Amino acid sequence: MTSEPRPHPHGPDELCEAGSALYARALREGRVRHQDADAAPCLLDFGLLHPDTDDTAWLRPTAPAVALPQLLRGPEITVLDGFERINAAITQAMSDATEELLTVQPGGARSPEILADALPREQELLSRGCRMRTLYQHTTRHSLPALAHYEQLDGDVEVRTLNEVTERMVVLDHAVAFIPGSKDRTVALEVRQPAIVDYLITTFERLWRLATPMFPNAAQLPAENGVTTRQRAIAELLIEGLTDTEIAARLGMNVRTAREHIAKLAAILGSNSRAQLGYLIGQSGILDQNH
Repeated sequence: MTSEPRPHPHGPDELCEAGSALYARALREGRVRHQDADAAPCLLDFGLLHPDTDDTAWLRPTAPAVALPQLLRGPEITVLDGFERINAAITQAMSDATEELLTVQPGGARSPEILADALPREQELLSRGCRMRTLYQHTTRHSLPALAHYEQLDGDVEVRTLNEVTERMVVLDHAVAFIPGSKDRTVALEVRQPAIVDYLITTFERLWRLATPMFPNAAQLPAENGVTTRQRAIAELLIEGLTDTEIAARLGMNVRTAREHIAKLAAILGSNSRAQLGYLIGQSGILDQNH
């Protein structure tokens, strides 16, 4: 599988009849149904139509003034629609890489199935002498499948964790980046615009410096006055007024675990209610501590 566009009997400068008609209708009506592009897949591959990020059942047209320069010099941002196409594009980019893979994985630990699927292509990349650095959320530190996964890899691998990270991101060789294009991650953007790729790398490096090592040499998360790093993160979000469900989502843990940490925090501070807990957090000074 590769990220190359599907073959077409024409170039982007001379669309087929079906493509011309559908693109014209999309410009006229503002959007067309995704299924309408089945007869003219060239419009997606040439970037003339892209998924509506609010409703992926629809496609929106790229304005001609934007599309023409992209077609003339080759697309610097490609919309990848569907998990199969996203995975194929990432796999191809990894097979082309010669230096480094940077990834950000939010939402806690990846499933054993996803880890097993990633193992061969990650090992193949490492076998070519590439480096691999990954950022997770702190919840992954307790994931035995994740630890076992990295133990299997042979090469230059480092993993660090933070309370919160950015949305999922993959960057290869300062050349190409993949970021979500929709909230459900069924659409991704393949970015080859140098300034944007450099910006994403800078963001990664700053998060990396703030993160705590997890692999190959794990560092303990600091705790002060009986309050752990994770409990301080929860305290910050409680002060912001977030619900238990919202806190769990932000920190990549399930709601039950979030509530257990909130209960421990309440016990440490001597709180009998959620309202009192917020007040005691503010008075305790725990949010003033370096973390």
